Amino acid sequence: MRTDTFGWVTSTDRRRLARRLVPAVAGRSRERYEAVLRALPTDRTLRDVFDRALALGGTGAALVLVAGGLLVPRSAVTVALGAVAVGTLLAVGVCHLPPWVARARRTAALGAAPDLVSRAVLRMRLTPTAETAAAFAARTGRGPLAASLARHVEAARGTPGSGLAAFGERWGEAYPALRRATHLIEAASAAPAGERARALDRATRAVLDGTRERLADATASLSGPLSALYAFGVFLPLALVAVLPAGRAAGVRLTLPVVVALYDVLLPVLTVAACVALLARRPVTFPARPVPRSHPDVPGVRRRAALAFAAVVAGGGSATALAAAVLPVWTLPLAAVGVGSGAALLVWFRPAVAVRRRVRRAEDGLSDALYLVGRRVDEGRSVERAVELAAEEVSGETGDVLARAARRQRQLRVGVREAFLGEHGALARTPSTRLRSTADLLAVAAREGRPAGRAVVSMADHVEELRTVERRSRRELSRLTATLSNTAAAFGPLVAGVTVALAAALDGRSLSAGASTLPTDGLGLAVGAYVLVLACVLTALATGLDRGFDRALVGYRVGGALCSATVVYLAGFAGARLLA
Repeated sequence: MRTDTFGWVTSTDRRRLARRLVPAVAGRSRERYEAVLRALPTDRTLRDVFDRALALGGTGAALVLVAGGLLVPRSAVTVALGAVAVGTLLAVGVCHLPPWVARARRTAALGAAPDLVSRAVLRMRLTPTAETAAAFAARTGRGPLAASLARHVEAARGTPGSGLAAFGERWGEAYPALRRATHLIEAASAAPAGERARALDRATRAVLDGTRERLADATASLSGPLSALYAFGVFLPLALVAVLPAGRAAGVRLTLPVVVALYDVLLPVLTVAACVALLARRPVTFPARPVPRSHPDVPGVRRRAALAFAAVVAGGGSATALAAAVLPVWTLPLAAVGVGSGAALLVWFRPAVAVRRRVRRAEDGLSDALYLVGRRVDEGRSVERAVELAAEEVSGETGDVLARAARRQRQLRVGVREAFLGEHGALARTPSTRLRSTADLLAVAAREGRPAGRAVVSMADHVEELRTVERRSRRELSRLTATLSNTAAAFGPLVAGVTVALAAALDGRSLSAGASTLPTDGLGLAVGAYVLVLACVLTALATGLDRGFDRALVGYRVGGALCSATVVYLAGFAGARLLA
């Protein structure tokens, strides 16, 4: 095989190797793998993946060789085998990464399917043309699914079609219910008035039933891998901590560097890889719109950085002082890092999470507000007047939104859309696709007048049904994610603290005369670091499965888990040490 002057394989031969090896390692044909790469936002080729796999695999193997030579110089063969294994695993992981990322992006995109179909259905109830409904659903949405629909709508301009059917075929293989729903919406546009409502109801039921089925299938498929993650990534490694002194006494050579490499390098890497694979299989749910950094209720970076630094000093300092008073010296770094970093994350992400909670409360009362507005419009009142009356009857965050819109209508003499979605409208800074699209529909209803009243009441029923499915899906997922969160924040740290205390007790009693044992301070720090890693990784996994990878929500929950895990770990160690 030809090589260049630096000894590397030539560019042509590298391209040939990449075309053969990368898809084969990932278990896909070359055509399917290249299709996956084209679907990703980054412009990558098979050769790029091949080069990165070689680079990362070689770097990992070299690091293992260097670390092994320093820590266990007498085990050259074992270190070499470990380097080969680590390098191979990293290279294989790089080859599998693009399909995983593509699958995760597709799953996240399909989570918006129920909302997208509902927007098209609601628009059809007001103006029964598929072209208008498709354009509205694309314009009022965000994310890959809405962007895909927008492209199909644009491609259908000047043709008899609306783009909905082609869009449904594009995503039909991954989500058959979406294909059925889009075809039903197309059929409803050509159906008689008496049949149109029935066809639209069938489209709604099709996508909601499909969401339920996919959620049930995905939840069932996740239970087994999650159980394996609990067993081999959490409880088994932590339970083995208690028998490490016994292993040393029995002649098994276990040095502290080996324990650190196992608990703070190998196990975290494997756990993160398992979590990435699980997130790629995340079921279709209802993704939330991210809170932008420019939101007026989210302080600027400098202010949040100052508050986070103050939280690090206050939280970390208090935890360190308390640990210094009642616990050994080795616990001080854990107390400072765990509580300090957790408090900083809580302070940093709290404003965005508070905005998200307000949005959720506003969405909870949306169906009641729509029903009241629709009933008043059906009685002959204008939409503007119906919004004012509904603001007096609806309580909570939804009522506040209606009141702000009504006040803006009254003071500035603007229409419904401007009152809600204008530059300073009631929803101008509200990151909610559902609320904003509903306001758009109310603006359309204002132009239609009294005939739109019944359609708005139907919108209320539709939104309530959508919320019911969303709540049920959250409950199904909470059966899995609640255990993950509790394990990360409480159960895992408690088991770890108790087992470290038991190991320390065995160390003090010396199971056999003259047997060397692991130092308690080093063991406690190594296991404590693993506990903090688990708190971050498992909490991020639980949040990702439940809500999607919302950065603010993940950061906030990880911060709380770090504080809780640190306190529980140290308390478990202190309590078990008193009883041992």
